[in-house]
Amino acid sequence: MTESPTSDHRPIRVLLADDEELIRHGVRLILRHAGGIEVVGEAANGEEAVRIAAETRPDVALIDIRMPVLDGLATIERLVALHPRPQVVMLTTFGDEKNVTRALRSGATGFLLKDEGPQELISAVRAAAGGDAVLSPGVTRTVIDRMLDGGAGKPEAASRPGPEERLAALTGRERDVLVLLGQGLANAEIGRQLGIGVGTVKTHVSAVLVKTGADSRVQAALLAYRTGLLS
Repeated sequence: MTESPTSDHRPIRVLLADDEELIRHGVRLILRHAGGIEVVGEAANGEEAVRIAAETRPDVALIDIRMPVLDGLATIERLVALHPRPQVVMLTTFGDEKNVTRALRSGATGFLLKDEGPQELISAVRAAAGGDAVLSPGVTRTVIDRMLDGGAGKPEAASRPGPEERLAALTGRERDVLVLLGQGLANAEIGRQLGIGVGTVKTHVSAVLVKTGADSRVQAALLAYRTGLLS
């Protein structure tokens, strides 16, 4: 289980943004009883979410992808520009894959289905607070397929090595980490799989991102699929 990102063990601060009050109420109740998580703000639209985030400085922002005034995608772009920036997790339904891929490219940490269970929601908040990608298993592969299709036919920048060349720069252990990243595992889970500490996992993940030129764990996972490291 991912620990709070703070050293003083303060609660993980969460912002909820959804235009449906019933959804916000349900999420708030679940998180309130989780322990170690505090809901510091709620918003009914994206513009309000950005304002509250700037005031409360949440660790994690749970953002609906469809909201009035400022939609979820535009809200992400503003949230990730804040300092300090929150980890943004999109709340979505099964039919939102196209928008979710745009959200991931805009800087979202990941996405979570609205019909996931309470424990999955709590785990997602804790994982996001620890810097881990949050990829709901129900649609992970569908989203990855769409992102790969969306990138098909787009030439690599002339000054940037191709996917195979970037993959070749990794050590054997870094490749192992990349495979597990592609499977959507959090740092603690990767550590258990490989028999190494979370700190070592973070070092390997950082090396993978630097060597592959990926901006996020999701982009690194896409590289693994693109090069056939994962099928």
